[in-house]
Amino acid sequence: MTTEPAPSPGGKGSAVRPPGRRTAGRVTFRLTVPPVSGLLRPRLLAVCLGLAASAFLLFTVETSIGDISLPLTDVMRALVGSGDPATELIVHELRLPRALAGLLVGIAFGISGALLQTLTRNPLASPDMMGITQGAGTAVVAGIVLGWDWGLSTQALGLLGALLAALLVYALAWKRGTSGYRIVLVGVGVAWICTSATDYLMAHGQRFQAQAALGWLVGNLNGRTWQQITPLAVAMAVLVPPALLLGRLMRTLELGDDVARGLGTRVQTLRVGVLLAAVGLVAFGTATAGPVAFVALAAPQVAQRLAGTAFPPPLGAGLTGAVMVLASDLVARTLMDTELPVGIVTGVLGAPVLLWLLVRANRAGSGG
Repeated sequence: MTTEPAPSPGGKGSAVRPPGRRTAGRVTFRLTVPPVSGLLRPRLLAVCLGLAASAFLLFTVETSIGDISLPLTDVMRALVGSGDPATELIVHELRLPRALAGLLVGIAFGISGALLQTLTRNPLASPDMMGITQGAGTAVVAGIVLGWDWGLSTQALGLLGALLAALLVYALAWKRGTSGYRIVLVGVGVAWICTSATDYLMAHGQRFQAQAALGWLVGNLNGRTWQQITPLAVAMAVLVPPALLLGRLMRTLELGDDVARGLGTRVQTLRVGVLLAAVGLVAFGTATAGPVAFVALAAPQVAQRLAGTAFPPPLGAGLTGAVMVLASDLVARTLMDTELPVGIVTGVLGAPVLLWLLVRANRAGSGG
């Protein structure tokens, strides 16, 4: 059933909806000052608020547990600088860097995965499935085992490795342009090449070097310091706003490249910008906590189903990633007598999600 547009005062039809009208779970709005109009999705907004509250709760619980358990009220006072000196020392110097690392890494991985899955129109596309995470890992392990750091920090090595892997994927997938299908296939091949190179470096490194590299490769938040958190926080302050903007611009790609070009979208320029933003986020996140498995793959799909959208929402995916990493780290710290690396827990929880996505794609006829 179709609805004719309401007549305008001049007697002619008008296709402009009045502000505040609900359409299929969305609310249109139009402001006079400032002159802004758009669509508001109440369900997506509610999901993001709920995820933000959950992430904040997990963040405070993460800060409160340890050898000396602290009440949440004391933690809250210490976070705002009104606690006693001993509690503030424990919170700010010993526990806050780890909790912030989990929060920021989860947001970075979630947004990066949402961008790549929307770019390729493939729910299986993620940095750890396309060689980007593996490229960062190979560069960092080479710096640890071979001493090829050239005076660069772990963050710089991770960024360099991820950029080189992403450029290699894009170059090999280029054939009068790129498509999401070719990017994913080439990315899988590059991921295995980087994994093999990392395994070779691990096998030929000294014992203490291999142990240091292995502790980083499984994804670990233990022992994070402010020196590792600061570069990640700065990088996210620079990359997250354009990443969210690119996420909105990519909606035209869902209609296909030809339609997107007809709507004025610079398809290849947009793809390069999205790839650079996703690579930057995952590179700094990987350099801080290691390649935390499956977060970038699962978080966008969970957020998409919670929000009921046709694409992974970048902000919702980032908040979902933060909840996943913080919750997994709490499980890793409290489930057993010894603390497990967070990457082990996310791998155990993420593997069923990957299998479910593969089964779902196969039933839909897109899984080969």
